[in-house]
Amino acid sequence: MSGIFQLVRLFARRDRVAMPLWVLAIGLVPLLYAVSFEGLYPTVADRQAFYEATAQTPAELALVGPIFGADLGALVTWRSGILLTLVPLAALLTVIRHTRAEEDAGRTELVGSTAVGRRDGLCAAMALAATGVLMTAVIAATALAASGFAVGGSVAFGLSIAAVGVVFVGVAAVAAQVGFNARAARGYAITVLAAAFVLRAVGDAGASGTSGSSGTLSWLSPIGWSSQLRPFADERWWVVVLPAVAATVAVGLAFTLASRRDLGAGLVAVRDGKPTSSLQGVFGLAWRAQRGSLLAWTVGLGVIAAVLGSAADSVQGQLGGSAAIGDALSKFGGSSLVDSFLATALSILGIGAAAMSVSSVLQAHGDEESSIAEIVLAGSVGRTRWLVSTVVFALGGPAVAMTVVGFAAGLPYGMSVGDVGSVLPGVLAGAMSQLPAVWILTASGIVLFGFVPRFSVATWGLLAAFVMLGQVGTVLGLPQMVLDLSPFTHLPHLPGGTVSVTPLVWLVVVSMVGLVTGIVAFEHRDLRS
Repeated sequence: MSGIFQLVRLFARRDRVAMPLWVLAIGLVPLLYAVSFEGLYPTVADRQAFYEATAQTPAELALVGPIFGADLGALVTWRSGILLTLVPLAALLTVIRHTRAEEDAGRTELVGSTAVGRRDGLCAAMALAATGVLMTAVIAATALAASGFAVGGSVAFGLSIAAVGVVFVGVAAVAAQVGFNARAARGYAITVLAAAFVLRAVGDAGASGTSGSSGTLSWLSPIGWSSQLRPFADERWWVVVLPAVAATVAVGLAFTLASRRDLGAGLVAVRDGKPTSSLQGVFGLAWRAQRGSLLAWTVGLGVIAAVLGSAADSVQGQLGGSAAIGDALSKFGGSSLVDSFLATALSILGIGAAAMSVSSVLQAHGDEESSIAEIVLAGSVGRTRWLVSTVVFALGGPAVAMTVVGFAAGLPYGMSVGDVGSVLPGVLAGAMSQLPAVWILTASGIVLFGFVPRFSVATWGLLAAFVMLGQVGTVLGLPQMVLDLSPFTHLPHLPGGTVSVTPLVWLVVVSMVGLVTGIVAFEHRDLRS
């Protein structure tokens, strides 16, 4: 047990910045939603109208989750449905970071040569991730209860977050044993999470209406189980048994698999590549390494855009006659509520594209940490060419993804109103206008990689800071000078808004300067190994 405690302390120290950030950021989101709903829908009639319209909109139910009542607490629970995906994502990344990634770096073998049991690292990683999940749940429940919400509903809300998070702690532990490296393990775990989301989304979309029922498929998903706890809407406490059993089975399976594989290997063996390939050179290598993640990001963003686009025409009825929400959405531009809704949706998808770019940039950091870069650069490949091969996909990948987003959102909306020709260009322009801000994140990652590679992952923190400024800054009434620190603040709000070219040009220029500076810095520093 002493080995486990020591490893928990070690892992907690390594996550002393990342974990508090995601715990606090996610845990306080429901309180912000509560403040927002109370201001935007101040009367019972407004909330009832919102509830009835939302319950009849399959696209909204699929994207966010089921809605079980017009009570303020029930509305906050519905709007917080995305947390039932974000918390498992943070948990599974934490587990794999401290298990499979440690093996790939050789640190597990080094630590294992001391007085530490073979399973202690797995126990410590799961304990740390579970602690983060529970802290998030406690913060969310406490914040709602302290704000005057019913204690029973607040506790149920916290349990819903904890339940799905703990299940995916176990899922990640299993994936760490199955994958042949950390990247494969993340892929397996995220695939399970995506499948759970799709099952829940399809089940809830097929059961639209105010009856409060859910589709059969939703009951096959851990995310659906948490939704069925129904906080603030006649809570179903017995549902907690399902995730508890699933988490127990997953943890037991992870320990069993861990005892049956060799250190550094996975239960799924590495597939041999083709003896010949048309993908030659360093750019072919970069494409082969990133094509899977780039495709996954593009498909994911495209699907979300299609759901939002199909829901756009019904947004007028859903928002009802709330003057407050009309004023709020008008800040995002557009000549109508639908335009404002689409502009807001595209800005959120632009943040997803930025995350895609950051993930691509950090591929270079991972290759350097695992000594792949050293092997490649030992040949005839220059440093600049090697890094540029990553930059090309970090810039081009989001551009392709946002093009797909523009068509995926614009086509269903245009078909729903019967005028694709006039709708699609504006939506496509709104999607593409996100790219200058996305490229600022790309350049920031390259600058950090070039000057201080050990802090390259801080690019995620920078993205989180920009998101918080955009999502929370206006609620807190921060000065415009502070809000302007985010590149997303300077983007035009399309469709329907006005376009100022100057900020876009400056964003592109700054990003290009940052890219060149980072590449030059990498050219003149030592490699890390």
